[in-house]
Amino acid sequence: MIAKLKGLLDETGTDWAVIDVQGVGYLVHCSAKTLAALGEKGEGCTVYTDLQVSENDMRLLGFADAAERDWFRLLTQVQGVGSKVGLAILSALSPGELRDACGRGDAAMVARAQGVGPKLAGRIVNELKDKAGALPGGGIAGVSGLAVTPAGSANADAVSALENLGFKTAIATQAVARAIGELGEGASEGELIRVALKRAAG
Repeated sequence: MIAKLKGLLDETGTDWAVIDVQGVGYLVHCSAKTLAALGEKGEGCTVYTDLQVSENDMRLLGFADAAERDWFRLLTQVQGVGSKVGLAILSALSPGELRDACGRGDAAMVARAQGVGPKLAGRIVNELKDKAGALPGGGIAGVSGLAVTPAGSANADAVSALENLGFKTAIATQAVARAIGELGEGASEGELIRVALKRAAG
């Protein structure tokens, strides 16, 4: 619904900020890293957002860049990781550090985040090690030596589309990586899916 906000930083708290967009104040919950990147009160800022709706709550999550937002979406797909835990992980680790931790199976590094125990950290690493290569921050060593460095979330969406068609995550990730290699990082989601399908099927 709301993908990005561009306005003035009106107010901040321990884990939130209010962004004034032409007189309308949007309350966004943020990681510590995003809050630090927003600047000073009254300055212009841009946040990428994700809207989460539950039975009794609606909240807007804000991120300094699309890479952090894509990682948040991936993290919250893991059982036991809600928005609070997702932000805590992104407060402790940058997208690149999180990618590397998943690639190495380093659950201890993920467990550094507040509220993340060893069991949950292990589940996060196990579930995301194959998907992480399609997200910003680069690819994971060991997946045919391919690295994916997306410009936005089109790459992750393309991987998800192939998974929905029945391809395993590792195959979908490799196929999208090859498609990016052919089309370039600015390719649209539709173009990536079309070429990646050919590579995955071939």
